[in-house]
Amino acid sequence: MSPVRRVMALASTTLPTKTGLSLWCPTSHSLARRFPARVSPIGSRTSSRGLVTASFANENREFVIVGGGNAAGYAARTFVENGMADGRLCIVTKEAYAPYERPALTKAYLFPPEKKPARLPGFHTCVGGGGERQTPDWYKEKGIEVIYEDPVAEADFGKQTLTTNTGKQLKYGSLIIATGCTASRFPDKIGGNLPGVHYIREVADADSLILSLGKAKKVVIVGGGYIGMEVAAAAVAWNLDTTIVFPEDQLLQRLFTPSLAQKYEELYRQNGVKFVKGASINNLEAGSDGRVTAVKLADGSTIEADTVVIGIGAKPAIGPFETLAMNKSIGGIQVDGLFRTSTPGIFAIGDVAAFPLKIYDRMTRVEHVDHARRSAQHCVKSLLTAHTDTYDYLPYFYSRVFEYEGSPRKVWWQFFGDNVGETVEVGNFDPKIATFWIDSGRLKGVLVESGSPEEFQLLPKLARSQPLVDKAKLASASSVEEALEIAQAALQS
Repeated sequence: MSPVRRVMALASTTLPTKTGLSLWCPTSHSLARRFPARVSPIGSRTSSRGLVTASFANENREFVIVGGGNAAGYAARTFVENGMADGRLCIVTKEAYAPYERPALTKAYLFPPEKKPARLPGFHTCVGGGGERQTPDWYKEKGIEVIYEDPVAEADFGKQTLTTNTGKQLKYGSLIIATGCTASRFPDKIGGNLPGVHYIREVADADSLILSLGKAKKVVIVGGGYIGMEVAAAAVAWNLDTTIVFPEDQLLQRLFTPSLAQKYEELYRQNGVKFVKGASINNLEAGSDGRVTAVKLADGSTIEADTVVIGIGAKPAIGPFETLAMNKSIGGIQVDGLFRTSTPGIFAIGDVAAFPLKIYDRMTRVEHVDHARRSAQHCVKSLLTAHTDTYDYLPYFYSRVFEYEGSPRKVWWQFFGDNVGETVEVGNFDPKIATFWIDSGRLKGVLVESGSPEEFQLLPKLARSQPLVDKAKLASASSVEEALEIAQAALQS
């Protein structure tokens, strides 16, 4: 197996899980009571590294959030709701933008100009969760200091001090790590950083890809997961020759059944997308100008490309926090059900946190916006109040593709629960289809494509309750609607 195939296979495999958890430190109340006079806002200023809002008179901060993604935005909102943000909270981010709803970057943000693409400030947090749009001015008005384009480079936990790339020092009372993930990359030696090769995690990445798409003729997307499917759908809107390459034998192998994957693959083919499955990549080739020109496979064949998008997964952005207790099996910073690390006063949320999945009694790490939002809110409530309930997350995944203006068919599926056990598929994918996962007679997970709002609202109730269901009766349902009625009736029996 080639090195690239190993990287792709690892990135697309479901992360292993472990059971058991130690709750290392006692429940601690907010450190606000210990540091009442540490901070005092002095208005705002602009630095050479970008806008800094509601800056402080000294280096002391009561609460510091490291990271500027979804989790940071929802954490900030929760601080505001609890009256603990003004003059107390600081967010440090490597990006030039206030926290935003990151999923947009592989969906509507990539639409061509004539198809009404999403743009900031339209998708700042917390609009994706039904909340207020938190623009840079919002943070200023709430007295929240935001340090842009100056990521944390060093952390001294003994002295409770952070040092940024520019040398700025921040002393914290409580620290929340919300650094998310970084994209898994191809090595330089096989062309992983050639001009025309793209990875998507931030606005700057998406902007660079859009510039390439505007000039491109042939796009190759490496990876058959969420990123691959969403970017390919966006490329269709640009009327580009689009090919998806991946090592598995089907799309989204970690969730889709073979039958379900086949139906989505056929939909993509109808939109002109080509598939190269079970493929190992040897290297990316460059032309005389240094730009990528082709993807060379391990069998010696090549696929021409003037733009390549790598979507082979991500890894936790641990950065300067590597000395904290890590979960070596699934990656990420180990936390308990309140998102406390083993170091008092330090918390981790979102993609970077390895946490106990209470409903299934195992440790996990979830790279999804829904978990980023919920973990942020749960952590901050636990930190600021007497709230001590263990985080009880229900796994949820979704995707929305082909939603650009003029698309003949828009695709939107949602999944809740655990994809274990036997499966029952109902529906003809025109447009609806449902897949039910049943283990020991109990409904464990359910996916519905093109459901109504009421149907989508039913899914988490089914997955959390795990009712006993009659598999044969479910399989005999003539429609998705009938199947969901059978499942709903099982809730009441």
